[in-house]
Amino acid sequence: MTESAGVVLFRPAGDDIEIWLVHPGGPFWAKKDTHGWSIPKGEFEPSSEEAQLAAAREFEEELGHPVPPGHLTPLTPFRAGKKRIHAWLVEGDLDATNITSNTFEMEWPPKSGQLQAFPEVDRAAWFSLQDAATKLHKGQLPIIKLITEALQD
Repeated sequence: MTESAGVVLFRPAGDDIEIWLVHPGGPFWAKKDTHGWSIPKGEFEPSSEEAQLAAAREFEEELGHPVPPGHLTPLTPFRAGKKRIHAWLVEGDLDATNITSNTFEMEWPPKSGQLQAFPEVDRAAWFSLQDAATKLHKGQLPIIKLITEALQD
């Protein structure tokens, strides 16, 4: 099973909260919005990197910002397909229009022999938990319950 780690940023929004989600870059995700968003996260190798450090690294790589200062609350790891996701919840605020993502290369168009670079994250946005339920990849939906439980404690 692949291990993945990420940070869930949240902020108060009236009587509710909003969470920060990212949309993957590249041609496969370009027209996918419903269930096409994710928490900022990435894979790590448990034998060579701690999950929390990997989560912070991925956050900064995908957004161009360090994790905001504050208490990182660990959420219960959960499975999403063939991945186990480790996530930490932290309160903070970022400007969704001010992100700088790392890039990846892939052959595009297919079978063209040409490599093109794409941002790993092409945009970020704040969503209420209700709206996040229709934006998050289906495998990541358990995180909404985990966030709610963590904030009730």
